[in-house]
Amino acid sequence: PVNIAMKVEIWSDIMCPFCYIGKRRFEKALADFPQRDKIEVEWKSFQLNPSLNAPAGQNIHEYLSETKGWSLDYARQVNSQVANMAMEEGLTYDFDKAVVANSFDAHRLIQLAKSQGKGDAMEELLFKAYFTEGNIADPATLLDLGLTAGLEKEAIKTMLDGNGYADAVENDIYESQQIGVRGVPYFVFNDKYAVYGAQDSETFLGALKKSWSDGGY
Repeated sequence: PVNIAMKVEIWSDIMCPFCYIGKRRFEKALADFPQRDKIEVEWKSFQLNPSLNAPAGQNIHEYLSETKGWSLDYARQVNSQVANMAMEEGLTYDFDKAVVANSFDAHRLIQLAKSQGKGDAMEELLFKAYFTEGNIADPATLLDLGLTAGLEKEAIKTMLDGNGYADAVENDIYESQQIGVRGVPYFVFNDKYAVYGAQDSETFLGALKKSWSDGGY
């Protein structure tokens, strides 16, 4: 749309608990930003662990314990702290239910949704599916989530059965490498300012205001 003046790009992974928290905090900042109608938000794909091939049904506590060399108790403790952090933003995290899976197909689904202007809705549904309901792994779940976001059944099935939108995911990841993204969430305001991590909403609001005034809008 012609009336959109400023762009915010957000690199994120569905499996990243801080990305969902960051999304809420950014939304809070956006709600307080007077020119919010003139901001275009684009979600970008990023994979924290692209080669992930987890055993079927492995939960997040076991996964963290194995990949980080933590004890199971410590992994639970860390996840409990993150869940409390999420709760402060009104989010319910159920790490006991979260089944670890490679997020590539979920990212393809987001790219399909983005092509129809439904990227934000799809991102939200996938975060909720993973952190609250525990599953983004199987095609049936992804199909249901896509339908909930308002995508057409045939388009989703064709995408899931083939390799559709894989190049769009890979392009986002390549772009993140070019600009030096090491972790997510990673917010880029107007191609100029970057904010890394689930910062508080004041930080995001400051970045919005600065980018807006520097852009001369």
